[in-house]
Amino acid sequence: MEKGLKQIKWGFIGCGQVTEHKSGPAFSLVEDSSVVAVMSRNLDKARSYAERHNIPRYYNDAQALIDDPEVNAIYIATPPSSHATYAIMAMRADKPCYVEKPLAKSYEECIRVNRISQLTGIPCYVAYYRRYLPYFNKVKELVESGEIGKLLSVQVQFHVPPRELDTRSGKDMPWRLQPEVAGGGGYFYDLASHQLDLLQYMFGVILEAEGYSQNMGGLYSVEDTFNACFRFDSGLTGSASWCFVAYESARKDRILLVGDKGTITFSVFDYKPIKLYTKRGIELFDIPNPKHVQLPLIEQIVRTLQGIGTCDCDSLSATPTNWIMDKILGKL
Repeated sequence: MEKGLKQIKWGFIGCGQVTEHKSGPAFSLVEDSSVVAVMSRNLDKARSYAERHNIPRYYNDAQALIDDPEVNAIYIATPPSSHATYAIMAMRADKPCYVEKPLAKSYEECIRVNRISQLTGIPCYVAYYRRYLPYFNKVKELVESGEIGKLLSVQVQFHVPPRELDTRSGKDMPWRLQPEVAGGGGYFYDLASHQLDLLQYMFGVILEAEGYSQNMGGLYSVEDTFNACFRFDSGLTGSASWCFVAYESARKDRILLVGDKGTITFSVFDYKPIKLYTKRGIELFDIPNPKHVQLPLIEQIVRTLQGIGTCDCDSLSATPTNWIMDKILGKL
């Protein structure tokens, strides 16, 4: 890879819903960054996306997009089953890549990606963009400033009702419920990855994890309910429960941080105001995030590729999250 690229010219592999708002527009909002090509296996879909977003070229073949001489960085926005393959293709072509989370459909595949990145010297970044959002950095700041004293315990609760789409069968069901596409674990593998990555960003690597997973609702074949416990390298311990078939009254998106001088609660997906409980009482922090939530991370990646910044949200740092999820699922 050429050191210190001046202009980052992105090629998208995949142009699904996540690229429409969360990520796609952000690539062109960063100075010296633009999208020059897009690929979908459905050529009509690629053409439509390119025309709507003023992208000059489109493909229905990933290798053709990677080989495009105008493209010097690759964004992989496909389901997890193809993340490792496309990332390795990009790195072997001497082009850095940015991969939607989780990094791959298994811990084993993450190891393969890291090995190729090391061998080629080409970086692979992962879309754990919440690390760079003001909302979560405020939580981190409150903990590190000692507002709740010594941190004693971490508790994750995420319970949601099933969606109407969950009753569909075969290829009509959501891709997250198709283990050959999503990697298994249903919605857990897609959503819990954000929570587990955030906890490690704030409190260090999780060294031990155990869990139980079960299909309790019977709406689909993969697991829908999960319980786990884990220990960080600092000795801090935590627990978590996820249920994707809960009754509406059980709906909850909350992480509780218990300290010896107070507590903090916050959400990962709803962005409800952060609540700080101390002897002063209850304090609320309503921290807005940018319109396109991946913008801060994408900007940092661009600056890193230009040689004027450092982004640590790479494949190596993303791999422990896959390890934890595979441990909870009993795959390791």
